[in-house]
Amino acid sequence: MKFWKMQGLGNDYVVIDNRSGGISESEVGPLSRRICERRFSIGADGLLLVYRSTVADVKMRVLNADGSEAEMCGNGVRCFVKYCYDSGIVNKEKLKVETLAGVKDAWLEIEGSQVARVKVDMGAPVWDRSKIPMQGQGRCIDEELKLDRARFRVTCLSVGNPHCVIFTSDVSNFPLQEVGPKVEGHKLFPNRVNVEFAQVLSRSELRVRVWERGCGETLACGTGACASVAAGVALGKVDRKAAVHLLGGDLEVEYSESIFMTGPAEKVYEGQLF
Repeated sequence: MKFWKMQGLGNDYVVIDNRSGGISESEVGPLSRRICERRFSIGADGLLLVYRSTVADVKMRVLNADGSEAEMCGNGVRCFVKYCYDSGIVNKEKLKVETLAGVKDAWLEIEGSQVARVKVDMGAPVWDRSKIPMQGQGRCIDEELKLDRARFRVTCLSVGNPHCVIFTSDVSNFPLQEVGPKVEGHKLFPNRVNVEFAQVLSRSELRVRVWERGCGETLACGTGACASVAAGVALGKVDRKAAVHLLGGDLEVEYSESIFMTGPAEKVYEGQLF
């Protein structure tokens, strides 16, 4: 079984072409847990699987390191698109990718004969609690969340997957390892939630750290960057076009009716599983 190890801003993935169906449905979750385990295997934040699609050019499935399946992954989709183009599965500079969060349009920036950067239409953010999903009715914008004795102001939305954004004045020293898992597993979120801790640097810049559902803290999260900008716009903190500085690097996010995310994707190496 051949694979590529890839990364987008330090968010790393194992990518496997499963168009032949060689990996059965019952094997998908256990395989992700096994090969994503660091030090004992390849090690990654997630597994990306390529499938044939009847509604798009190609279909992407995203498995977290714990074996759970994610609806969408912003850094992952850029790596996935690069894999499909560079390996010859598709030969288009604009393509459609089927995901559990719907069909996404992607535009490729080619340098030489390979993909250097990818712009993705992530779709319109979803604010309704029932569709995030989140308990309660209406929207959750700048509402209080109680965690033990602490209180946080949160803004929640879906960008194909659920996010909870918390703005703070000093993200570098925020106790993310303590707060992140408590928010992820909070009873308000039936499918758990990704958590972003965001600091406003200017009207056009955010610094963000991410606690990813099923992974823990990661160096970057594309959907998390998009959610942070959308939440910042909703709260009047940032403009609709902003740079998001993550631990692994920067993403460009533009929020109009849809959210457009642009960033790099890199191949680290190729390998074969036995």
